[in-house]
Amino acid sequence: MTELTELGKRARAAARALVRLGTEEKNRALRRAAELLLERTNEILAANAEDMQRAREKGLPPAMLDRLLLDEARVQGMAGGLKELSLLPDPIGELLSEETLANGLVIRKKRVALGVIGIIYEARPNVTSDAFGIAFKAGNAVILRGGSDAISSNRAIAAALREGLMAEGITEDALQLIEDTSRESARELMHMNGYVDVLIPRGSAGLIQTVLRESSVPVIETGAGNCHIYVDDTADLELAIPIIVNAKTQRIGVCNAAESLLVHRSVEKEFLPRLRDALKAFPVEVRADETARALEPSFAVATEEDWGREYLDYILSLKTVDSVDEAIGHINRYHTGHSDAIITRTEEHAERFLREVDSACVYVNASTRFTDGGEFGFGAEIGISTQKLHARGPMGLKELTSYKYEIRGQGQIRD
Repeated sequence: MTELTELGKRARAAARALVRLGTEEKNRALRRAAELLLERTNEILAANAEDMQRAREKGLPPAMLDRLLLDEARVQGMAGGLKELSLLPDPIGELLSEETLANGLVIRKKRVALGVIGIIYEARPNVTSDAFGIAFKAGNAVILRGGSDAISSNRAIAAALREGLMAEGITEDALQLIEDTSRESARELMHMNGYVDVLIPRGSAGLIQTVLRESSVPVIETGAGNCHIYVDDTADLELAIPIIVNAKTQRIGVCNAAESLLVHRSVEKEFLPRLRDALKAFPVEVRADETARALEPSFAVATEEDWGREYLDYILSLKTVDSVDEAIGHINRYHTGHSDAIITRTEEHAERFLREVDSACVYVNASTRFTDGGEFGFGAEIGISTQKLHARGPMGLKELTSYKYEIRGQGQIRD
C-alpha cells in the first residue's frame, strides 16, 4: 500500500464521518479554522517568504509571483472567506423534488456531498484554504496536491486548518495535503479510483490538459481563460475603454482577465487612438492585425498563434471584424469557453451574442473580471468550470454536491 493510498483511505473514512455533521457543527469548524489562520499569520507569512525566495531565484514571471505572494491582507482574505462560508446556506439535505406515485411510493430527490474531492493546483496558496472551506461546507473531504513553488505556504496553511478541525472534535483527515510535489504523486492521484470521487485541476492550460488526458478519476475541467471583448459597431466607446482596461489590467494573472479584443471596422478609426492612450498608463503590448496596425502603427504584429493565447501578462491581441457574425465565429473558434463580452447599444446584437457564444459566462457591457464565485454571490468558489457536465461557470457550494433519491413505501412490491 502506497502512502497516497493510505491517505486516500483516511480521506474516504473522513468523508463518511462528515455525513453525520450538522450545519452548525460545520460552521463552527469553519470559524475556528479562520481564527487559526489569523493566529498563525506570522508562521504562514514566514513560510510564504521561503516560497517567494525560491520563486525569485527560479525566475518566475511577475504574474506567477503575484499568485504566489501572501501578505497580511491576503491571509485575512482567506480567513474572511471561511467566515463567509459559515454564513451561507448549507446545500446538504436540500429537497430538490418530491413525488408520490400512484402505488403510494414517495420519491424524494435530495442534495448530497460528492464524497472525496481531489484538487491539483499550482502556485496559489490561497487555494489551500478556499478549496478546503468550500468542499467542507458542502460535506466533502479533500485531498490537495499543490505545486512545489508553494509547498511551504501550503504546509503552514493546511496545518492551521487541520488544527481548527481538531479543535471542534472533527477528524483532521477531512483535509489531506500531499507534500510530495513530484509528477509521480500527481499521476498516482489521477488514478485513485475508489478513494477519490472527482478530480479538479486548477492552473495552467498545460496542467489541465495533462489531467484531462491522463486521469482515470472523473475530472471537472476548470478553464484556462482566453477571454474576449468585442467592440460592436454601435458600442458606446466611452463605456468600452474602462471596461477593456479593467478586464485587461486589474489583475493580469487570472483566468477571467481579457486576452483578446475584437473591434468592428467601422469604429476602429475613432476607437484605436483612445485605446492606445488609455493603455499608456500600463505596460500593455497590443498585438494587432494589419488593418488595425495601418491605423495605429505603434501596435505590434499579431500572428495566428495570438488569437488562441492565454497570455497571463500585459499583452492583448486585437483583430478587426466586419460584423457581429464574424465576431461570434472568431470567438467560438479560438476561445476556451470561459468568459466573453460584447460592448454594444444594439439589443439584437446583444441577444445574439448571449445566445450564440458558447461560453460559461457571456457579458453585455461589462468586464469579464466579474466571473468569480464571490462576485456572483456564491461566497467562495472552487474554480471556473469550462465544461458542461456536471458544472459550468463559477463552482460554488451546490456545484460540489450530487443528489440521491430517497424512496419511502408501506410494503409495496413490483408486479
